[in-house]
Amino acid sequence: MTLRPAAHRPPREDGPPAARPHGPAPTVPSGPPRRRRRGAERPPRFAIAVTVVFFALLYLPVAVVVLFSFNSAKSLTVLDGLSLRWYGAFLRDDVLLESLGMSLEVSLVAMAGSLVLGVALALGLVRGRSRLGAFAGLVMLVPLITPEIVTGVAAMLLFKGLGITLSTTTVMLAEITFSISYVTVILRSRIAALNPEVEEAAMDLGATRRQALRLVTLPALLPSILASAVLIFALVFDDFVLAYFTTGVDPQPLSVRIYSAIRFGVLPTINAVGTLMLAGSIGLIALALAIPRLFGRRGGLDLLSGK
Repeated sequence: MTLRPAAHRPPREDGPPAARPHGPAPTVPSGPPRRRRRGAERPPRFAIAVTVVFFALLYLPVAVVVLFSFNSAKSLTVLDGLSLRWYGAFLRDDVLLESLGMSLEVSLVAMAGSLVLGVALALGLVRGRSRLGAFAGLVMLVPLITPEIVTGVAAMLLFKGLGITLSTTTVMLAEITFSISYVTVILRSRIAALNPEVEEAAMDLGATRRQALRLVTLPALLPSILASAVLIFALVFDDFVLAYFTTGVDPQPLSVRIYSAIRFGVLPTINAVGTLMLAGSIGLIALALAIPRLFGRRGGLDLLSGK
């Protein structure tokens, strides 16, 4: 007679077995309470109010100038119909037209000079891998954060110390010096993103270093160069502080001429001139931001990073 091993049974727990709950399992509330959730979804009313007040104080005076530039009357406080009278008066003013011509001339020369020097400097900072290049890259950012009035006074003292009479030439030199930093900052990132092997391949195919730069590198930088040119033209054309400290007696840039005119009272013609300058600057900056997109690259605010 063989004995079978006893089947293994789990040990019994002391006490009555736990009763199984009947019905659906209770749900655990997730997330914050309803009151907190509603409070988190509410828009920041105080921040919105501060933003609205800020933009109102910033752009409301500009809107008033634009509106009264179309005023048919000479009043600067009462709007009496709409007219292009003051725009016609500006086109018949020889002094303002002479200042407009000088501003255009200074802007074109500053744009060309800063582009040539800025492109060369950006190439040198990126391709010249040395401690001096890194230090020079930091120095190029100083004019961007230095108050413009300090730059204007320093330029005026430099010209006076060298015995140079303030004239259109001094304004051009000061604007070129000030604009180089903008061109360098915009192009530096774009040059760093270029693959140097493309230039090396061109030189392997028989091109010299100058030919590789002219036929390969510069065409790749063309969108950023054009955008920088338009942006520099707009900045120099509207510049007042640097032009005020470095200009001569006559002729004067348009921004300085407007300042000299409003010291003896604001004329409606000044409103028309300011409106035209505002419209031109907005158009040029919009064109500068759109040029990279026209070449199939990202535009917008990426322009400042050189992408």
